[in-house]
Amino acid sequence: MAITHHADDSTLMSYAAGTLPEALSAVVAAHVAMCTDCRRELATLDELGAILLADLPGQATVMPLPRQPAVEPAPCSAIVRKPSAAAGTIPAPLTRLVGKDLDAIAWKRLGLGVWHLPLPLSANATGDLRLIKVAPGQIMPDHGHGGAELALILAGSYTDSIGHFGHGDLADLDDAVEHQPIADREAGCICLIASEHPARFKGLFARLVQPFVGL
Repeated sequence: MAITHHADDSTLMSYAAGTLPEALSAVVAAHVAMCTDCRRELATLDELGAILLADLPGQATVMPLPRQPAVEPAPCSAIVRKPSAAAGTIPAPLTRLVGKDLDAIAWKRLGLGVWHLPLPLSANATGDLRLIKVAPGQIMPDHGHGGAELALILAGSYTDSIGHFGHGDLADLDDAVEHQPIADREAGCICLIASEHPARFKGLFARLVQPFVGL
């Protein structure tokens, strides 16, 4: 199935410039590894950046644009350095953190029909990065976002008010978006999700448990 949802231009430009927060960069790197179109666009942005750097006074040597955070490398930093082609279900950059088999992940129950695996970030990094697994047909709580959120579909699919998101699709969301994803009725959904700030849940139960799960 073709990938139809990609990173916004501004997101990809920030990633190319090395200014995107670490958690968000991790998701973009994984998407780029799965998406030929975004790899091509990223290469173009790198070329443009090199040209701009070459035109600056005193720039004798053009260096590649950085993509890793400036903090001391931690397990997550391996994701944000160099995207590569995906192999199988899990994109290559992500396998360094979670392995190559989604079925082998030690999921932690988050709620009815929902499991997660929080992923580590560098010591000074902000935001949240985690895998989320949703049971077939499960309806997620209605919510908005406190800032940018990126969700990459690794398996299955979900549908919301924005559209249908399948394998390799990237939902690039901001604080203006409110939605209630519904997982595929047969395959469910597994996503890699990064967020700048906690979500804004509408339901009382979701708001009560939010402090304990960190979403």
